[in-house]
Amino acid sequence: MTQAQPGDRMKRPTLLDVAEHAGVSRATASLVVRKSPLVSVKTRERVEAAMAELGYVYNAGAARMRAARSRTVGVVVPNLTNPFFAVLLAGMEAVFETEGLAVIFANSNESLAKQTGFLTRMREHGADGVIVCPCEGTDHRLVDDTARWDLPLVQALRYLPETVTDYAGIDYREGMRDATERLIALGHRRILFVSGNRRHSAQLDRLEGFGAAMRAHDLDAGNVAELPLTHAAARQAALAIAAAKDRPTAVICFNDVVALGLHRGFFDLGLRVGRDVSLVGFDNVAEAALVVPGLASVGTMPFEVGENAARLLLRRIGEPEAPVERWVAATEFVMRESLGPTEPALDRQSALL
Repeated sequence: MTQAQPGDRMKRPTLLDVAEHAGVSRATASLVVRKSPLVSVKTRERVEAAMAELGYVYNAGAARMRAARSRTVGVVVPNLTNPFFAVLLAGMEAVFETEGLAVIFANSNESLAKQTGFLTRMREHGADGVIVCPCEGTDHRLVDDTARWDLPLVQALRYLPETVTDYAGIDYREGMRDATERLIALGHRRILFVSGNRRHSAQLDRLEGFGAAMRAHDLDAGNVAELPLTHAAARQAALAIAAAKDRPTAVICFNDVVALGLHRGFFDLGLRVGRDVSLVGFDNVAEAALVVPGLASVGTMPFEVGENAARLLLRRIGEPEAPVERWVAATEFVMRESLGPTEPALDRQSALL
């Protein structure tokens, strides 16, 4: 071993030395130094022990000079009027706030021009990263452009096929399949899926889930109606649905906005929701529990999804070369009075009593 000479200066340990000594990534060690709550207690203790053993001292001044970051992130969603998105954004903000990051929210309103303009402004202002729920018409250029700009990107709720980025979303397919199976189990055979009229992955996944359940029971998987995703459009559609020659005994909706509009529309027509027609929504927004009868719905935990998306973006900012990750949250069916058995099924039950 070479002996140090009196005139030699001992090398000052770096954060990379600490990370290697603790068996973690440099980004994780950096999170510990910055007191981030994203690090587990055990990992924090291991890194702090390594810092003590090596005699590492955090140089805050140098860190500030190295950090050419704006401490801002951008988030763009397609519809801020839907209460689901308000909860999603609250989940994101809860995570970013702990890191001292400012969040700039934007509503694309399903406009590709608005979405592109917002992302361009985020680049111009040096945003540290962006979370995007791609609007209708978005293609691979979203991923190509942000990569060319060195702008970290996380796709949320919707994803662009054949692109590779971090993604936080919901298992729409399984949620819709499970809800449809529940309707079938209650005796429903004429089931209508009221879908949105926008083309994106979230619509396709729901359609596939509905179709899979229907085909498994040799039922009509093509019984689908498309509407704008508004209360007013759904309320107006109630008459046509109720007047159909083979009126559906159950309606399952793209989201709760549509379901709540139909709920009121059926009420206007004198139909008893849960008896004359069963109704199921998707997302389980707070209003689903407030209407009478209560709206059965597929819970999608938007706050958790928002947290997941924010954590993925923080990770991508801290570790630009980290492997791509997909975090897909499971759904949970919430039973309420708007869902009931068909009249023939009720008659069979009565005959058995």
